[in-house]
Amino acid sequence: MQLGRRSLLLAATAGTATAATAATAAPAAAEPRKGPVVIGHRGAAGWRPEHTAASYAYAVQTGADWIEPDLVPTKDHVLVVRHENEISQTTDVAGHPEFADRRTTKTVDGRAVTGWFTEDFTLAELKTLRAVERLPQVRNRNTVFDGREEVMTFQEVVELARRLSRSHGRTIAVFPETKHPTYFRSLGLPLEPKLAAVIRRERLGRRECVVQSFEPTSLQRMTGLGVPLWQALGTTGGPYDLPGRTYKEMMTPAGLAEIAEYADWIGPDKASLVGTSLLADAHAAGLRVGPYTFRAENQFLPAQFRRGSGANDFGDAFAEYALYYRWGVDAVVTDFPDLAVMARRG
Repeated sequence: MQLGRRSLLLAATAGTATAATAATAAPAAAEPRKGPVVIGHRGAAGWRPEHTAASYAYAVQTGADWIEPDLVPTKDHVLVVRHENEISQTTDVAGHPEFADRRTTKTVDGRAVTGWFTEDFTLAELKTLRAVERLPQVRNRNTVFDGREEVMTFQEVVELARRLSRSHGRTIAVFPETKHPTYFRSLGLPLEPKLAAVIRRERLGRRECVVQSFEPTSLQRMTGLGVPLWQALGTTGGPYDLPGRTYKEMMTPAGLAEIAEYADWIGPDKASLVGTSLLADAHAAGLRVGPYTFRAENQFLPAQFRRGSGANDFGDAFAEYALYYRWGVDAVVTDFPDLAVMARRG
């Protein structure tokens, strides 16, 4: 049995309370956070189907400081949380014959995508669907939860975060990402005004909300709200809203200085910090750094931390967290927030 495997398995089976149970439990004693912020990537996506109430509640129950909802709009312009606007991998839509004729092909950010899209459904229609595990071949254990959770709105995630904050005795921040904002703006379904409206209506402050996007102009539309902004950075290509601009250029000292004019954080792929000066350069520019996405399966780990022979066997995730913590990152974005919190404790 590889190092840390028993702890991983215990974490998978412990605390199986539903979102409602977690949200109404007696307040836990809050302890000061020491070390990087732990961000539950779409909740606790390693243990529950992503972007569900159960996933978010489990993330917080096991120690996450922030929870991340990806935002896409419905036909009636309500923000819902899905990994992508194409929902065949994250819902049971393909099993609904009443929606069969909505399967189509669209060009999203220059790429042809076939399936069912949130912008073709009203919120009421989406609420008839149920979430499923997006990576069933990787996380077969999560398929036991298929069909149990509905599609959430961003408003519902904010309300859940507030309930979880009260029940756990600490502030849980929401970390929304605007997905394909240029594409949705072209459809007359801009994300930023709806997101800003929720932030203002709910009076979300700096400790309760951080807005992220891969598109700089989306973030620049969110300035003045009083919440931190997070520039996400890819490993190849560049942001869709700035043709000709590359992420590589954005990660130079000059590019980081430009980001610092509107954002507080950068979120690079974790591999972008290996053997580079990016972390030091970003800190020198006054930016905090939160790499993504930390996972426990061998295929997502550096070779030296893999254990066993299977691509989806758990490796030594604790060693990877420890490495990045030593380097001085300010946050980690992870599918396994429980492991990140355990590693942070040392």
